Amino acid sequence: MLLVAVGRIGRGPEAELFARYNARLRPGFSVREIADGTGSPVEIKRREALAILAAIPAGALAVALDLGGKVPDSESFSAQCTQWRESGKPLCFVIGGAEGLDASVIARADRILSLGALTWPHLLVRVMLAEQLFRAQAIAAGHPYHRSGRP
Repeated sequence: MLLVAVGRIGRGPEAELFARYNARLRPGFSVREIADGTGSPVEIKRREALAILAAIPAGALAVALDLGGKVPDSESFSAQCTQWRESGKPLCFVIGGAEGLDASVIARADRILSLGALTWPHLLVRVMLAEQLFRAQAIAAGHPYHRSGRP
């Protein structure tokens, strides 16, 4: 799996937590970081979009994370991930920067996924995505990591 993400994660707590969940994924992410754009918000999105689109492999099933995307529950997300894996296409997730994703990236995406209506820092989105993918794999495998019932 490929993760194309705007921004550098560095060595902080977000990087440690992402690495922890990424190590649990089968397969784990390879990550292509895109430099933050500069200029006006429109120019930032345009520049980041050019780099993102160039980083998405030809023929990949691209999943963009965007506020306008579908908000599945964990079980639905697990089923969707299984379908994506069974498609035989390389899977590529895309996380934008502070200005969000340009319309050209949304247009290229095969699927648009939202982690909810709240706005999240893009470094935390990496962690949340990796954890949800691990959870999806655990659900598909019947592993008890996911607790579907409420106490």
